[in-house]
Amino acid sequence: MHFKILGRIKDVEVIASGTAIRERKRLWKLYGKARWRKLKGISTVELSDGTMCRAEIHWYQAHGLGAKGIQDQAHSRVK
Repeated sequence: MHFKILGRIKDVEVIASGTAIRERKRLWKLYGKARWRKLKGISTVELSDGTMCRAEIHWYQAHGLGAKGIQDQAHSRVK
């Protein structure tokens, strides 16, 4: 599902790093070897059908490379 992040991502926390990241080899192939971390946070997103909702966002990040592979994990409607 495609979505657009509206505003800041809050309550950011690291959920995996180093060898705990299952997709580490794929990240290395696509973006190069780096110290990768998997993070999660909460943000308001706009879904492709125009619905706005609060969602838990997961992504990978490495120093000097920025955020890669942003995913919407679960969402609830914002009223």
